[in-house]
Amino acid sequence: MKKIEAIVRPTKLEEVKRSLEDVGFNSLTITDVKGRGQQKGIIQQWRGQEYRVDLLQKVKIELTVNDEDVDKVIDTIVSSARTENIGDGKIFVLPVEMAVRIRTGERDGKAI
Repeated sequence: MKKIEAIVRPTKLEEVKRSLEDVGFNSLTITDVKGRGQQKGIIQQWRGQEYRVDLLQKVKIELTVNDEDVDKVIDTIVSSARTENIGDGKIFVLPVEMAVRIRTGERDGKAI
């Protein structure tokens, strides 16, 4: 099993969720986060004054999938979250040693 963490633009959340549902991945967790990448934020103007916003609003999508589904999920997220502009986000894949469904006690593949 793998845990996939995708950091995406908030404006792309609904499209990513819908795309994941369309390919059979309904279970996920969404967290509002702030962060920055290599660009170290953006410069904006307000009333003629420039200021730097160095932590940008993003959304973290987390889901746990079987090993054979990792590429399918990554491809789905990339195709639905991409704008081809700086700040589109990142995807991280981490190993999961065990998953347990609290309600039933099911483990691993049956729990996800």
